[in-house]
Amino acid sequence: RCQRWVENCRRADLEDKTPDQLNKHYRLCAKHFETSMICRSSPYRTVLRDNAVPTIFDLTSHLNNPHSRHRKRIKELSEDEIRTLKQQKIDDAFERKQTTQESNENNEQNTVSEEGGEEQEEKTVPLTLEERENKDYLKSLFEILILMGKQNIPLDGHNVDELPEGIFTSDNFQALLEYRINGGDEVLRKRFEMTAVNLEYCSKTQQKQMLEICENCVREETLREVRDSHFFSIVTDEVVDIAGEEHLPVLVRFVDESHNLREEFIGFLPYEADPEILAVKFHATITEKWGLNMEYCRGQAYIVSSGFASKMKVVATRLLEKYPQAVYTLCSSCALNVWLAKSVPVVGVSIALGTIEEVCCLFNQSPQLLVELDNTISALFQDNNEKGNELKKICRSQWTGRHDTFEVLVDLLQALVLCLDAVSSDFSVRWNNFIVGRAFVLSSALTDFDFIVTIVIMKNVLSFTRAFGKNLQGQTSDVFFAAGSLTAVLHSLNEVMENIEVYHEFWFEEATNLATKLDVQIKLPGKFLRAQQGNFDPDMTSENYYKEILSVPTVEHIIQELKDIFSEQHLKALKCLSLVPSVMGQLKFNTSEEHHADMFKNDLPNPDTLSAELHCWRIKWKHRGKDIELPATIYEALHLPDIKFFPNVYALLKVLCLLPVMKVENEKYGIGRKRLKAYLKNTLTEKRSSNLALLNINIDIKHDLDLMVDTYIKLYP
Repeated sequence: RCQRWVENCRRADLEDKTPDQLNKHYRLCAKHFETSMICRSSPYRTVLRDNAVPTIFDLTSHLNNPHSRHRKRIKELSEDEIRTLKQQKIDDAFERKQTTQESNENNEQNTVSEEGGEEQEEKTVPLTLEERENKDYLKSLFEILILMGKQNIPLDGHNVDELPEGIFTSDNFQALLEYRINGGDEVLRKRFEMTAVNLEYCSKTQQKQMLEICENCVREETLREVRDSHFFSIVTDEVVDIAGEEHLPVLVRFVDESHNLREEFIGFLPYEADPEILAVKFHATITEKWGLNMEYCRGQAYIVSSGFASKMKVVATRLLEKYPQAVYTLCSSCALNVWLAKSVPVVGVSIALGTIEEVCCLFNQSPQLLVELDNTISALFQDNNEKGNELKKICRSQWTGRHDTFEVLVDLLQALVLCLDAVSSDFSVRWNNFIVGRAFVLSSALTDFDFIVTIVIMKNVLSFTRAFGKNLQGQTSDVFFAAGSLTAVLHSLNEVMENIEVYHEFWFEEATNLATKLDVQIKLPGKFLRAQQGNFDPDMTSENYYKEILSVPTVEHIIQELKDIFSEQHLKALKCLSLVPSVMGQLKFNTSEEHHADMFKNDLPNPDTLSAELHCWRIKWKHRGKDIELPATIYEALHLPDIKFFPNVYALLKVLCLLPVMKVENEKYGIGRKRLKAYLKNTLTEKRSSNLALLNINIDIKHDLDLMVDTYIKLYP
C-alpha cells in the first residue's frame, strides 16, 4: 500500500524508502483521498479506512499559485528561521487581502500542489446577523466556563437542601452570567432581557456539552504536540474520587520541539473493577478517543493505591502483549519501596499503609499537634539529640513517601503513641472533639500487635531494596549503575527466602521487643481466632502464624515484582544510559551501547550508521578540551548545540528519557502532576469535575474560542 501511495504521488525521491520509514516520517494531506475513504469518528480527528489510497491530485495548479512555492517543509527550524517564517506569513496574509476577486477564485481552484498537497483557505461565506449574534453569545458562555475552570469554581452553587423552601438562588455559572450582563455584555443582555428571573439561562445539559468541548479542545492542544514528537509514555496516578465515582488520572510524557521532557495531565479515565474491562477501555480511550498511536508508546507506569496494584498490572500486561516496546517501568515520582509495599497482596499491609497515611494527615492538619509531638520526641531522645532533631524534621515532611518509611515509623512509633494518648486523654478545651476522637482511634490502631508485626517485617524486608530504589531516583549515573546491581539485590532476597525461618525469628523478636516497650499484648489476631470457630490448632503460635501469613508471601511477592518491573527489555534500555557523557567518563569511555540499542533500532533515522556514529560520539567526549565538562543528564545532552550532528544518538536519548523511571530534570516541565495534586487537595470530592479539572490543571494551555464555538454548532446544530 505504501508503494501505491508513493507511485500515485509521483515522488521518485521516496521510492527507496521502506514502508516503516514512510509510515513514521511522512504524512499525506487528507484532501488527496475520496470522501468515501475517510471515516470521521469525531470533529477532532480524521481516520483513513484500511484500504485507503490517494487518488485526487492536481499536478498543474502550483504553476499559477505563487504561495505554494513557499510551502513549509517538514524539518527542524532554528529560532531565526521561525521568525522569518512568521514574518513571511504576515506578508502573505497582507498580499491576500490586496488581491482581486479573480485571484481569490483562482486560489479556490488551486488547492493542491505537486509536492504534497498544500491546503488553501476556502472562501468564507458571510454570516447572517442571527448567526453572528449566536456565535458571539456562545463565545461568551465558553469564556465563562473557561474562567470557572481556570479559577476552580464549581458549576453548582448552594446545595438545594441548605436553602429554605421557596427560595431560589442561582448556581455559580448563572451568577457569573448575570454579573457579566450587569457589567455591560450587550450580546448576553439582548439574549436574556425578556427571560424570567427564576429561569436557568443555560441548562445543565448544555453546560455539560460545552464543558466536554472545552475539555477536548484543551486536551487536543497537548495531544497535537505529542503526535508531532511521535514517541511518548503513559503514566497513571492513584485512583481518585470524582463526584462519587472512581477515576484514574492519566499523564503523558513526551519530548517537545524544544527538546524538553514534559509530563502533562491529559484527563481522567473512569475506573473499572474488572481488570480486563479496564484494560480494554484504557486502550480504547487512548487510541480511539484521544487519537494516540500506541505503536509509538515507549513506556508505561502506574502509581497505585493499596489494593489496586494487581488490577493495573493486568492493564500493563495486556498493553505489553499488543505493544512490546511499551516497557513497563517504575515511575520516578514514587519511591520503589513505597510502590512495592502498596503492591503486596496481604490485607494487613494495606491496613497498615492506610493507618500510616491517616496518622500523617492528622498531624499535618494541626500545627499545635506537631508541637506536641516535638515535645514528646525531645523527652524520649534526651540522650540522642541529633536523632531527635532528625525525626522532628522528618515529621514536618511527607514522610510516608520516603524510601525508608517503615524504618522512620518504627523509630517514631513510641513517640506517636505517647503523643496521641496524651491528646485523647486531655479533656480540657485545648483540643477539639475531632482531634481527640481521631487521636483515640489512631492510638488504638498503632498499639495493635498485628500492626506492630507488619511494620517491623516490612521494614526488614524492604531494607534489601532501599539503596537500590534510592539510586533509581538519583542522577543519571546512579540509575545506570543501579540497573547493574539488580542481580545482587535479587540474590540477597532469594537467600532470605531460603532461610526464612531464621530471618523471621529475628524479625519477630524485634516486633515483640517493640510491643513490650509499648505494653502491647503479644497475641494472635482476634479475626483469625474468630474464623477458626473452635477448630483452633494449639500448636499454632503467633510467630508461626505471622511467618506463613506475612513474611513468606511478602518476600515471594517482592522478588517476583522486581523481576516483572525490571524486565530484560527494561534493563537493556537502562544500559543505554551509558550514552550520557558523564556515564561514559565513569566507564573510561569503554562502552558498548550497540548491543543494548537493538530494541530501538526501528526508532533510529539511520540505523546502519549507528556503530560509526557511536564511535564518533565517544571520541568527541574522550578528547574534549580540559575546560569542557561532561553533560551529566539526558536533558543536558539533548540541549547540546551540535547534537543534531549525531541523529541516532539524539533519537536514542529522546526515547530513553521517556521511560517513566527517568525523572523530569527541569521541574517546570513536570508541573502537571503537582497541579493535579493541588486540584485534588483543594477541591471537595462532591465538587470535583473531570472537565473543569483539565481546564484548571492545564491553565497555561492556549484555547481557541472560535474553534470551540464552531465545534459546538457542528455537534449540536
